[in-house]
Amino acid sequence: MAEGRRADIGIVGLAVMGQNLALNILEHGFVTCIYNRTSDKTKEFLNAEGKGKDFMVAYTLKNLVDSLKVPRIVMLLVKAGTAVDEVLSKLVSLLEPGDVIIDGGNSEYIDSTRREKKLKAKQLLYVGSGVSGGEKGARHGPSLMPGGNIEAWPLIKNIFQSISAQADGAPCCEWVGPEGAGHFVKMVHNGIEYGDMQLISEAYHIMKQVLKLNNDAIGEIFEQWNRTELESYLVEITAEILKFHDEDDQSLLDKIVDKAGQKGTGKWTTLSSLEYGIPLTLVGEAVFARCLSELKEERMLASKCLKGPDNLTSNYPTCSKEEFVEDIRKALYASKIISYSQGFMLMRNTNCAFGWKLNLGGIATIWKGGCIIRSKFLGDIKRAFDREPNLVNLLFNEFFTEAVHSCQESWRRVISYSVLLGIPVPAFSTALAFFDGYRSSWLPANLIQAQRDYFGAHTYKRSDHPDEPVHTDWTKSPSKQSPAPAAQP
Repeated sequence: MAEGRRADIGIVGLAVMGQNLALNILEHGFVTCIYNRTSDKTKEFLNAEGKGKDFMVAYTLKNLVDSLKVPRIVMLLVKAGTAVDEVLSKLVSLLEPGDVIIDGGNSEYIDSTRREKKLKAKQLLYVGSGVSGGEKGARHGPSLMPGGNIEAWPLIKNIFQSISAQADGAPCCEWVGPEGAGHFVKMVHNGIEYGDMQLISEAYHIMKQVLKLNNDAIGEIFEQWNRTELESYLVEITAEILKFHDEDDQSLLDKIVDKAGQKGTGKWTTLSSLEYGIPLTLVGEAVFARCLSELKEERMLASKCLKGPDNLTSNYPTCSKEEFVEDIRKALYASKIISYSQGFMLMRNTNCAFGWKLNLGGIATIWKGGCIIRSKFLGDIKRAFDREPNLVNLLFNEFFTEAVHSCQESWRRVISYSVLLGIPVPAFSTALAFFDGYRSSWLPANLIQAQRDYFGAHTYKRSDHPDEPVHTDWTKSPSKQSPAPAAQP
């Protein structure tokens, strides 16, 4: 280490994301000091991916802090939860007012809000930043969603926007908002990601089971779809996965056990939607679909005793195979529109719940490159919010209204055939159910409210007196009274 040399940023945690972000930051010209709790991990990195790189190295947190320029910037890439709090408790005593701590892990936004307030009281600038794109994104350009103490933004902006992905000439990184806003937006991103993946898997399922296409043929279809409105990272990699052959020249995909794991961010998104009363039905179904997939042993037993439709032949699509493939593409596109509409509804709600004033069009730009849900589609969302920043729902934008209308017949046809053939399409189905419910000026919730009032005296509001809560003794309804006795002659 050269005498007097100081680092621009310190990285704490050298797991996959930490290593790749450190390499990315260093190669963009920023002096970077690295630290890991176990020194063996640091040495292992320096003998492999970090070999020959001009990193500054610290083997204690104090050494790390002492190596940094003032105001100091420390970025944590450690496991979310107690590990973050443990590192913070050690750093606080080493840092000085005006220093910046960035949590780049997948922390819950509630934790980030708590930490930001706690550290603000100590005059430390806390940032909770979503980082999306996986290890490749971290290495070559992630999507970054920083939020927290706004005073930190001028100090970290140059580093963050330099290392982030670029889309249409703009960095996929912008300040999101206060408190836990950065991790909240990342959480919603991951929830939408769950939905996208489930929708794609349902399209694959239909083509495999209904059209009896092999994986190579389905891969070709996804490759073609990636040149349409569905152009996206997830559709692109799906095509590659489907066409990937194992060493025996057989499809590797068919050898993978059909049990999908999850790390919790989809569940967090669903729980947040329930807490704030926003119907993120598609993300919820995607989470439950993964839970159902985990019941592999039970499903194997059920497959032997629970029967589906008998006369499958009569239920098969009457159109050509090519026409039905196009129907599936349109069903996927329409369902995707619903998923993103719901996700942006949840983020819009935070502007009321927390006063965060999230820039929804700006978030679409952040997601346009580097992240897992990056797609051509996000450009359309950005244009919608540029045109109307206070847009209540994407479905009210003319572009998306027309898109859903043009897909509607195919969407309904695909779901109908799937139901008749006994193929589960929970995400497609709930997307259409939301669309039909959202466009309904009347729903049967009046009966639910009457039931609630009957058994729990929860009251209801009458359409002729909408501002006044009413309770009825339903056991004494005039229609249930005995008729008055006839007059005696």
